[in-house]
Formats: sequence, structure tokens, C-alpha cells
Amino acid sequence: MTKTENEALAEALAVEHGSVFAYGVVAAFASPERATLVLEGLAAHRSRRDFTTSVLQEAGVEPPVAAAGYAMPFPVTDPIAAAQLAAQIEVDAAIAWRGVVEHAEIAEVRRMGLAAMNDAATREAHWRIALGEDPATRAFPGQPA
Repeated sequence: MTKTENEALAEALAVEHGSVFAYGVVAAFASPERATLVLEGLAAHRSRRDFTTSVLQEAGVEPPVAAAGYAMPFPVTDPIAAAQLAAQIEVDAAIAWRGVVEHAEIAEVRRMGLAAMNDAATREAHWRIALGEDPATRAFPGQPA
């Protein structure tokens, strides 16, 4: 892999670390009816984090480690804010993985980025549906607002 690909993967990994942490906050405040959605999101980000770590290690790159804590973009004190945070987590993940796609020179890395971006966009849509938003999807997932 190229240096640019490694840097993009490292940036995506850093976002995945934050996503795992933030889903813990979501879990603390989410409505019980959303427990499955929370657990699926958390599991997906843990899996993506672990896989990306191993890809970087196999490439001889020292992967970034998780921070001790992360600031949330807004206060989360109830189920609505928890669902909004979950949707934002997925927006941020899609943006990070779009960066991987944009910098990928190897097809395998591009496929990895596309799959991660698509998964994040799908989870974002599920959260937006839970919030009653219409439309629940973005025209161009991964594109910063």
C-alpha cells in the first residue's frame, strides 16, 4: 500500500476508535427499543476497527491507538440526543471512509473503503428513520455537509 493509502486508513481507524467510544454514550441514553440497533452499530465499528488495525499492521504501519476519552459534539442526555449522536457517528464514519476511497490506489483498499462507507450510510439511515426524519438518506454519503 502507498503512504497516502496508509494515512487515509489510519485516519479512518482514528474515527472508528471514536465511534466505538461514542456508541458507549449512545448505549447509556438510547431508548430500550433501539438496543438492537445500538448493539449492531457498536459491533460493526469494533469489527471495522479491529480489521483496519490488522491491515495497517500487516502493511508495517503502526496503527493509531484510541484516546482515553472523546468529546461528544453535543450534550447527550436523553434517547433523542442518543439517536442523533448515533446518526452523527455514522456521518463521520462515512466521511472518513470516503477519504480512503478517494486515496486508494489498490482495488482491495478501495473495496474496503466503499464497503465501510456503504455500511455507515445504511446505519445512518436506520437512525434517521428512528428519529422520524424524511428523507432518511443522503444523496451522497460520505460527503461533508
